Amino acid sequence: MEESTADIIVPLIPKDDNTPPSTSQPPEEIHQLREPEGEEEENSPVRQVALTVPTTDDPTLPVLTFRMWVLGVFSCVLLSFLNQFFWYRTEPLTITAISAQIAVVPLGQLMAARITDRVFFKGKRWEFTLNPGPFNVKEHVLITIFANSGAGSVYAIHVVTVVKVFYKKNITFFVSLIVIVTTQVLGFGWAGIFRRYLVEPAAMWWPANLVQVSLFRALHEKEERPKGGVTRTQFFLIALTCSFSYYVFPGYLFEMLTSFSWICWIFPTSVLAQQLGSGLYGLGIGALGFDWSTISSYLGSPLASPWFATANVAAGFVFVMYVLTPICYWLDVYKAKTFAIFSDELFQSDGQEYNITSIIDSNFHLDIAAYEREGPLYLSTFFAMTYGVGFAALTATIVHVLLFHGREIWEQSKSSFKEKKMDIHTRLMSRYRQVPEWWFWLILVVNIAATITACEYYNDQLQLPWWGVLLACAIAIVFTLPIGIITAITNQTPGLNIITEYIIGYIYPGYPVANMCFKVYGYISMTQAVTFLQDFKLGHYMKIPPRTMFMAQVVGTLIACIVYLGTAWWLMETIPDICESTSSLWTCPADTVFYDASVIWGLIGPRRIFGNEGTYGAINWFFLGGAIAPLLVWLAQKAFPNQDWIRLINMPVLIGATGYMPPATAVNYTTWILIGFLSGFVVFRYRPDLWMKYNYVLSGSLDAGLAFMGVLLYFCLGLEDVSLDWWGNDIDGCPYASCPTAKGVKVSGCPVVS
Repeated sequence: MEESTADIIVPLIPKDDNTPPSTSQPPEEIHQLREPEGEEEENSPVRQVALTVPTTDDPTLPVLTFRMWVLGVFSCVLLSFLNQFFWYRTEPLTITAISAQIAVVPLGQLMAARITDRVFFKGKRWEFTLNPGPFNVKEHVLITIFANSGAGSVYAIHVVTVVKVFYKKNITFFVSLIVIVTTQVLGFGWAGIFRRYLVEPAAMWWPANLVQVSLFRALHEKEERPKGGVTRTQFFLIALTCSFSYYVFPGYLFEMLTSFSWICWIFPTSVLAQQLGSGLYGLGIGALGFDWSTISSYLGSPLASPWFATANVAAGFVFVMYVLTPICYWLDVYKAKTFAIFSDELFQSDGQEYNITSIIDSNFHLDIAAYEREGPLYLSTFFAMTYGVGFAALTATIVHVLLFHGREIWEQSKSSFKEKKMDIHTRLMSRYRQVPEWWFWLILVVNIAATITACEYYNDQLQLPWWGVLLACAIAIVFTLPIGIITAITNQTPGLNIITEYIIGYIYPGYPVANMCFKVYGYISMTQAVTFLQDFKLGHYMKIPPRTMFMAQVVGTLIACIVYLGTAWWLMETIPDICESTSSLWTCPADTVFYDASVIWGLIGPRRIFGNEGTYGAINWFFLGGAIAPLLVWLAQKAFPNQDWIRLINMPVLIGATGYMPPATAVNYTTWILIGFLSGFVVFRYRPDLWMKYNYVLSGSLDAGLAFMGVLLYFCLGLEDVSLDWWGNDIDGCPYASCPTAKGVKVSGCPVVS
């Protein structure tokens, strides 16, 4: 029986046929490729896509141009440098590809106007010109793909930072480069295998791409200004100017806007009130962030998240943050009151910070005798609960995909080599030469071979045996499809780093570097695959030749790897006490969490923490809970088929909502949810005309304005260490939020409860 896929997967789509057609009207002078006359004009069954993505194509536009290479490589290098440069800071600033997407337009137009249009080697096989005509949208898309490579984080840098800075052990630049390149490029293999499931189907609509598609249209299409209104380009420039001007306040003059925790002002000496109200170190009740970097830094733009996904994140956050964590804390589960309620620190039983170096022997291995002497390791209540929900998210993802998408995957598998119905975008893309699947398989085999060779030859630095590489690859290929489906539908990517740490920690305990390497090969290669698939879909929407897109992704990824590592290495060698001094700007919050995980899962091992020898064994029951949760939703949907709201429940997203915490904090979530509600529910439902025209353009302008002012502030004031010392720059203003409440526990800077 054929069902409406869009109705099942995208609950916001109405069941009537009143979906307005795409409003894209391409410039008249450009030849456009449409469906043949006589066929009924069609559009995507996903309403958001139909409202945003044009259904036309011009295959005559030049793509691999001189200006594309110059601006693309420059964007990739610049964004790679800046994002790694800011990543080690206490409040990391992520400069998205949207910044480059906007900045290159006047540069491209200038090059088109000034560079010679002379044809070199005219009439010969190698004929070319530096200036093939006006700067066009397709070369602009490829430049943005290069920028995406520089904007996406290179996760394996964490391994290098933790080994060099936290453990103070040796890892060479060459070995670091091998790990980083193989980790990043390995994802191409998984992406190539699953692209027919995650790129071609219309139901896999990848919401985040619509921000960039909308911005491309605003920057390239001609649009008449409506009476009493503004065009998308004018709106973008106005919002960009406002965002740029405003960020001087949270970025320099009034940093408390980053986390406006007003409850702490009312109760300046109360530990309980500050635990409840702190947006950075507590539960964040009432805390708001009036700073776009606070809103979008970890969860991405709330304007790009469909409302049903935002609602699931909100429900999961509320349950973990305001139900599960407080109950466990105030019932003193696992000595919870001895530690901070929200912290990523590792503790001893008396509430003091654990001395990790004391339990490492000279071979970079766990010293069992020293560990027994120091005692078991403890976690804060919230940190322990996040690991539990991580367990649940893993099993929920598997069960959810099997129950809700199993038939689709099976049918797609059966029909993959047969003729099948294609949507308008897939049909237009079918006219281009596709990337042969053996290209992806070749990349996959070469990378796996190179990884095994590196791990065996440099085992003293990487610790990971050859079988660990193969096991990590097996995990990646199993989870790429279900995680890709969830991301393509909800714009949320459940994190599966915990399961990779858990598996290798049980099999191969006591080796922290092996644990980290296993995680980046098993988890990050899968995440990279999802990123590549998202770029494939962007090229799909913008009708970029697939082979050209593939080339840009490969080259951009290799450039980003080199620049990211070079920048990180330079910073680690030149900044004193980087990641170690709490009084410095360079506190490395994400690397600290990565280091904690390497201690928990690699050095000490899950058996001594979550197993039969550990304190937190009961948390393993979360695995069972995660498996049951999607089954309950599925049964409820079958029992009450007329209750449409049941279809909105996505358990992997709901359960894994707090997967970014820590280093993400409560204020990141509370403000993100609020903005997501206003955009995805209020404006989308009651003013769809405004949402269609301005929503994604606003997201891009906020990103760009923040990035430009953030960079300007750093190079004008940060390099000279020029700062303002006043109460408005006391971020959060909740000094007691991290204090314990157990009787008699003494922690520096905290009152002692008697």
